[in-house]
Amino acid sequence: MEPRESWAALAAGGIAGVCVDLILFPLDTVKTRLQSPQGFRKAGGFRGIYAGVPSTAIGSFPNAAAFFITYENVKSVLPHGSSSYLSPATHMVAASLGEVVACLIRVPSEVVKQRAQVSPSSSTLRILSHTLYHEGIQGLYRGYKSTVLREIPFSLVQFPLWESLKELWSWKQGHVVDSWQSAVCGAFAGGFAAAVTTPLDVAKTRIMLAKAGSSNASGNVLAALGGIWRTQGLSGLFAGVVPRMAAISLGGFIFLGTYEKTRQLLL
Repeated sequence: MEPRESWAALAAGGIAGVCVDLILFPLDTVKTRLQSPQGFRKAGGFRGIYAGVPSTAIGSFPNAAAFFITYENVKSVLPHGSSSYLSPATHMVAASLGEVVACLIRVPSEVVKQRAQVSPSSSTLRILSHTLYHEGIQGLYRGYKSTVLREIPFSLVQFPLWESLKELWSWKQGHVVDSWQSAVCGAFAGGFAAAVTTPLDVAKTRIMLAKAGSSNASGNVLAALGGIWRTQGLSGLFAGVVPRMAAISLGGFIFLGTYEKTRQLLL
C-alpha cells in the first residue's frame, strides 16, 4: 500500500468517524440507557442526551482512523482479486485486525462515555478522574475483551456484506458504485450486523457500567449474558435493538459513504 493511500485511509476514516459519532450521539445515549441495569428512566431517560459527548469527540477521529488504516493495509497484503472465495475471507481478517487495533483507543473513550450517559449530572472530566482514582488505567480498559468480542463478529458480518453488495451493484450497473451507493450498501450491512450482535453489545454495556468488585466487573462475557438471560430473558438480551439498528444503519450510510467520498477526493 502506497504512503499516499495510507494517509488517505487514515484521514477519510477519521473524518467519517467524527461525523457519525457526533450526529448520532443521541440515539447512542438512548440505547445505552435502555441497556443499563438500573433501567431507562433511572439512567436519565431523555435528559442530558449529550452527556458524555466530549469523550466521543476526542476519541472518534483516532479510533476510526486506526481501524481504516489497519483495514486497508491488511487488505493490501492479503491475497485477493479474482478469487471470489478468497475475497470475503480477506475482508473478514482485515476488519477483525482493524477492530483489535481500534479498540485500544475506543474502549477508554467508550467506558467514560457510557458512564457519563447513565450519570448525566456528572461531567465527563469528573467521571474520567473518578475512574482513574478508584480503578486506575485498567478501569478505562474494563470491557476491552467484551468490546473486541462484539466488534469482531459485527465486522465479520458488516464488511464482507458491504463489499459484496458494492461488487454486486457495480456488476449490475456496469461501473464502480458511487459514494452514495456505497453508503446505501453500508446502511443495509450495518443494520443487519447490529441486529445479530445486540446481545454482545448489551453484555459489553453491563460490564462497562458494573460497579468495581461486582460479578460483571470481572469482564466475563458469558457470565454477563447468562445473568441477563436469567433475569430478563430474550427481551433483556435484545434491549436497545431498535435504536442500535437505527443508529448503525444511519451510521453505516454516513460513515462508509463519507469514507469512500473523502478517500476519492484525497487520492
